[in-house]
Formats: sequence, C-alpha cells, structure tokens
Amino acid sequence: DRAASTPGAAKTVWRPTKRSYVRPTDAQPAFQVGDHVITRNHQPSGHTRLPAYVRCRRGAITRVHPAMVFPDDHAHDRGENPQYLYTVRFDAAELWGEHAQPNTSFHVDLFESYLGPES
Repeated sequence: DRAASTPGAAKTVWRPTKRSYVRPTDAQPAFQVGDHVITRNHQPSGHTRLPAYVRCRRGAITRVHPAMVFPDDHAHDRGENPQYLYTVRFDAAELWGEHAQPNTSFHVDLFESYLGPES
C-alpha cells in the first residue's frame, strides 16, 4: 500500500479474511483420533499442500477438523472438492532418522486424500 509507505501516513494492518474455507459434506471422516496412518507419495505436477518431508511417513491422527476447500484442486480451478483436514503427529525420528532430537514429535495438518491407513 503506497499510502502506508509514505512517511507520516497511517499504517495499514493486515487482517485475515473473515471468509471461511469450511464446507459441508455428507461424507464421514475416514479417520478418527488415534488412528495410525501413512502419507501417500503424492507428487502432482502442480500445487500441493503435502510437504515432501512427510511423504511415505507413518503418523497418528491427533485431531479431526471439519471438511474444507481442498487447495490442490482449487488452485487449478477444478472446484472446491471439500475434504476433511487432520492434524497428524509424526515422531521426529520418523521424519529425520538418527538426526532427530530424541523424544520429540512434529504435527502437520493434512487433507484426507494425502492419507491412507497404516497396514
């Protein structure tokens, strides 16, 4: 904002949008708190919110969030495709092996299509 960068001008403050990305769905969540999951080897040619360092890793569901707009599809104008979002806990050793700090874990919010049941 040019006005905000002009000396003596009022500073503008960024605020998140009040628009929600939560969407209704008739589907039930595929996973529940405590379920053990493995992330898929999801490597699309375009946008994805699945970080590379958690692909093909084992974790456990710690929270089930409402269904939300799936950004991988929405970013490519393929519609909203609402999916449940899950908080998944990974042991640090699962992600970083012997270089991980002992007795630590890492939580990542991941969409349902990124996950499969641990076999």
